[in-house]
Amino acid sequence: MDSGPLVALLNRSDRHHDWVREVLDTVEPPVFTCEAVISEACFLLARIRDGQEAVLQLLSKDILKVDFRLSSEVEALRALMKKFANVPMSLADACLVRMTELEPRSRVLTLDSDFRVYRRNRRQAIPTVMPGRGGGG
Repeated sequence: MDSGPLVALLNRSDRHHDWVREVLDTVEPPVFTCEAVISEACFLLARIRDGQEAVLQLLSKDILKVDFRLSSEVEALRALMKKFANVPMSLADACLVRMTELEPRSRVLTLDSDFRVYRRNRRQAIPTVMPGRGGGG
């Protein structure tokens, strides 16, 4: 899960809130993400009442799970960020792309159209669930 859908899930006034809820109703927890996404979401939810707390609660209840070791993947992340520097690729996006390389059957739940540009394993499109591309949108 990318930070956009996480923020939309926890912010009822977000225009994608209902879409994310519908998508997540079809998924058995846990939903996997990375620490960079958690950091982005907490930053973006800082002004929403209990927003950051809600992110941490999802983690503590194992609804969201971080099972990605940044320190083990630094070189792969560096290569991805260099390859897509013109987009540019954030650390969170690089982590999510790398996660799909490590778990080929996974899909990225995102609102970010940059995932249409990114490629895993050099040439493969990133499997995504985003508004207008399956998963209720």
